[in-house]
Amino acid sequence: MQPQGRRKTMRTVKEIARLHLSKQLSLRQISRACNLSVSTVQGYVKKIETLGLDYASVEQLNDVELQTLLGPEKTTKSSRPIPDMEQLHKELSNSKVTLNLLYEEYLEQHPTGYGKTQFYALYNAWAKKNKATLRLTHKPGEVMFIDFSGDKPSWIDPLTGEIMMPDLYVAVLGGSSFTFACAVASQKGEDFVMATIKALEYCGGCPETLVIDNLKSGVTHACYYDPEINPTFADMARHYNLTVLPTRVRKPKDKAMVESAVLQAQRRIIARLRHRQFFSLEELNVGIAETLEELNNRPMQLYGKSRRQRFIELEQACLTPLPQKRYAVSYWKKAKVHVDYHVILEKSFYSVPYRLIGKQVDIRHNRTLVAISYQGTEVAQHIRTFKPGHFVTDSRHMPHEHKQYMEWSPERIRSWADKIGKNTALLIERIMQSKVHPEHAFRACLGIIRLAKTYTPERLEQASAKALSLNLMTYRSIKSMMSKGLDKVTLFDEEEALPALTHQNIRGGGYYAAKH
Repeated sequence: MQPQGRRKTMRTVKEIARLHLSKQLSLRQISRACNLSVSTVQGYVKKIETLGLDYASVEQLNDVELQTLLGPEKTTKSSRPIPDMEQLHKELSNSKVTLNLLYEEYLEQHPTGYGKTQFYALYNAWAKKNKATLRLTHKPGEVMFIDFSGDKPSWIDPLTGEIMMPDLYVAVLGGSSFTFACAVASQKGEDFVMATIKALEYCGGCPETLVIDNLKSGVTHACYYDPEINPTFADMARHYNLTVLPTRVRKPKDKAMVESAVLQAQRRIIARLRHRQFFSLEELNVGIAETLEELNNRPMQLYGKSRRQRFIELEQACLTPLPQKRYAVSYWKKAKVHVDYHVILEKSFYSVPYRLIGKQVDIRHNRTLVAISYQGTEVAQHIRTFKPGHFVTDSRHMPHEHKQYMEWSPERIRSWADKIGKNTALLIERIMQSKVHPEHAFRACLGIIRLAKTYTPERLEQASAKALSLNLMTYRSIKSMMSKGLDKVTLFDEEEALPALTHQNIRGGGYYAAKH
């Protein structure tokens, strides 16, 4: 069977290989984790097994090599399309809609589709299969469920008196119902990841799987790096060697245990703190931690033991140890390599090998590190800087008389400036001399030269003269000057000096010298 459907990113294929070869998950579990059909996952798994690859070999392959080995093949679609059972079921919730009407509409769209008998049989088989409710029992150490509470705690801003309503994050282990909760400022990616890290540290180890709801900080369809799991959350999961299984949309039964844990958190944490006042998020979390201990130490009616007792007896030893280093939250973005072989990240510039000029690269960054990859292979790594306009350049990335690069040389930029005028040429020369490497000035110089098209060469020449006199060396300041018409204005300090006044009543400095 060959992989079918929409094109999969190579990151997704590597994730399939990791979950199959390293975690030994079933095809159905992998399909849920990657949001793919079982048949698609089976196609990739068969290819991996046929080639005899292990996960270490797959992980070392870049995107091009992986696409060549495991890429999908074109398949022909069936002439008898299968009805969308979920949509049929949704339509039948309307008392005025019948299965016969839905079949007639199906036949209008697909005249060569299934006959009425087969159509009815397909739907009834699907409905029978999906009607039963499965009661799940989870092995100790297998899964942690995560969700946010609809009800929120509160704290008071001591400066403004404003009542702040943070979100309540709740995580529960499936084998023992051991619960963790904390207040976070928002449900955004960084807060969600940090709360999950705290949950793992509270438990003292890692389960095999995280089951999360379909909130955007955990799952996103718009992500370039992975079609489903948010890249920051997925990177955290890889750091802790976790599998992430998103629940189905509008299927609360997929996370029934955490729904129950959220209810307990609302009753045993939020309700218990309703008469207490807190004046910071940290102070609120101290109060939550106190009531959380009471919740985990409270005997459960069904078992006659507390959640903590069951955790110690059943689940604690089944968790895998935490990594030695805590995960540093990272983010991703795409960028195009400029002619100066640098990419921009939050107003700072980082170098990549010059052969990637004009290519699109992936940037992974956190507060300390910037890693840049091209087609799945890391090509550069830099220490993070937060200085606007600062260049971080690795000398190994610089060109050595390369023919392709020579079209963007300092000499060529100087020649363009000379065509505009001597003041522009002098300004461009000063800007390049002000940098450690002339290439660092290419962006500013090219931007200044292009102002001659937006305005006129004459105005740019006049603005360059004024910039030289005022020692203005940035593209932004020159553009601002020209957009506001300041290059046409004569400043006070540029006016000719007036001759000194002479008068018989003006004594002068010599008068006082003679007196004393």
